[in-house]
Amino acid sequence: MPELEQIRCQRGQVLMDADSPLDHVFFPDSGVVSVVAVYANGSVIEMATIGREGCTGLQAIFGAKSSSVRLLVQIPGSAAKMSRAAFTRATESMPSFRRLMNAYVQAFLEQVLVSVACNGAHSLKERLARWLLMMRDRGDSDVLLISQSLLAEMLGVQRPSITNAAQELERAGLIARGRQQVTILNRKGLTKASCECYQLVRERVAFHLPKTYPEK
Repeated sequence: MPELEQIRCQRGQVLMDADSPLDHVFFPDSGVVSVVAVYANGSVIEMATIGREGCTGLQAIFGAKSSSVRLLVQIPGSAAKMSRAAFTRATESMPSFRRLMNAYVQAFLEQVLVSVACNGAHSLKERLARWLLMMRDRGDSDVLLISQSLLAEMLGVQRPSITNAAQELERAGLIARGRQQVTILNRKGLTKASCECYQLVRERVAFHLPKTYPEK
């Protein structure tokens, strides 16, 4: 505990950039951090999301000293910040912590692998529904503070495409769009509108980390 520093995470804040020193590991308490790939032309696309079920900087477990990805705060919240050196000491000296981190690595890889398949197999409307549900799972509110521009960037599509997909979900009474936010109105309906990848990731994460989701 003495090694942890509590910080606030603002929307759009870059906690760590690609090719920068991996000096710290962040454990979100609330909010969502996106793991994004950065391309030479400056464009980005989301590869995974991290909420209170996990932590950033998994490369540190394997001894990496620099980050290959950008860590972007998608939904504002708070996090506990720990130095890479302290994180390494903890994994080496605390077997229970090491087992937990190994379990999270597996859960994280499951999320990434399913996301890769999902991007090629399912419609934008299904992917958008899945993404919104994943954000909701990591928060305490049906109101998601996210802009459509950022949604388009994260899902790797043009804004008109994300607008059309969001309108379909809105016409079905599943979500309501506002300025810089999306409100989930019907979570069960949104789950039905999503692709099977949403439930698949939930099941796989829950298998590796049984306490991630509250019991129904």
